[in-house]
Amino acid sequence: MKDFENIIKQVDSLYKDPKCELVFNSTYELLVAVILSAQCTDKRVNLVTKELFKDYNTPEKMIKLSQEELENFIRPCGFFHNKASFILQASNDIVKKYNGEVPKTKDELKNLSGVGEKTANVVLATAYGVPAIAVDTHVFRVSNRLGLANAKNVEMTQKQLEKVLPKDKWIKFHYALVLHGRYVCKSQKPNCEGCGLSEYCKYYKNLVKQPKKF
Repeated sequence: MKDFENIIKQVDSLYKDPKCELVFNSTYELLVAVILSAQCTDKRVNLVTKELFKDYNTPEKMIKLSQEELENFIRPCGFFHNKASFILQASNDIVKKYNGEVPKTKDELKNLSGVGEKTANVVLATAYGVPAIAVDTHVFRVSNRLGLANAKNVEMTQKQLEKVLPKDKWIKFHYALVLHGRYVCKSQKPNCEGCGLSEYCKYYKNLVKQPKKF
């Protein structure tokens, strides 16, 4: 438990004001961007949405696009057929069921097409300030390497993080782990020597114990 407290303090020190790196100007834009970010970098999503949102930045405007037209916009994000379908269906429901406003509860968000636990938590935390932990590949990797979680999947990781982290730190800590995983604790060739958390890291300790090859 002491290590958990020290890790939290060190993360707070390393990441003063971590934020979502997706570019958006409304909750709806955020929702669309998060759907597009599945298995795609935020950098690429931002390039795509910069053009898409010039004319289609509300659900009412979005549903004027055909499936093919939207696919052409979002093709660089990958899985464009499914993502276009999700966005159009979700936009249609937002217009018809929620008067054009993105819903504010997890259950309602998850009823939208293409919205799972992670996407719902990102929207809740980022747009509405509701304490939530969205576990993406970076959060999964970093939290398990640090020993904050010991889980085989993102669902278990989320539950374990929710138990060890104070609720008022969920939002900030989640984004700090995203940034740490994206730029320092990478999947391949993590920068362990330049990491401010290596003294607590199970992965690093195991790496150091490995005998050198000659």
